[in-house]
Amino acid sequence: MTNRKVKSIDITEVDFGKNVTIVKPVNLYGCIIKDNAFIGPFVEIQKNAIIGERTKIQSHSFVCELVEIGKDCFIGHGVMFINDIFMDSRVAGGDKSLWKSTIISDRVLIGSNSTILPVEICSDVVIGAGTLVNKNITSPGTYIGNPMRRLKNKEDYEC
Repeated sequence: MTNRKVKSIDITEVDFGKNVTIVKPVNLYGCIIKDNAFIGPFVEIQKNAIIGERTKIQSHSFVCELVEIGKDCFIGHGVMFINDIFMDSRVAGGDKSLWKSTIISDRVLIGSNSTILPVEICSDVVIGAGTLVNKNITSPGTYIGNPMRRLKNKEDYEC
């Protein structure tokens, strides 16, 4: 018989606001989820993350430590937030001094399967599905692609 460590999906030490909706199973621990937020199934939100008022996080998304999401945001299915950027070509692992924070301002919509590296995103931004956000966004608008680029004109939306 081998020794193994088994951890269960759970909700522990979460600071909940009023009227929060959670669809299980979820893994939430040590985070803050403010009033009227919605957390879909198969979501993990780690300690020291903050989810703003009326923000919706859809299924299969991962919100790691040091992520703060503002109010009235929408996080699509399968969105991944990253706090370890593999400095010096190595995983920081337990060395949290190497982790970086992410700040998402208010009214930000992030499309499904996007990856958000440690950045700051201003208010009133739309991020298209599958976008890799690898730099700060300081101007409201719509951003798409890998590498990410800003759509400037209505014509940019055409395929």
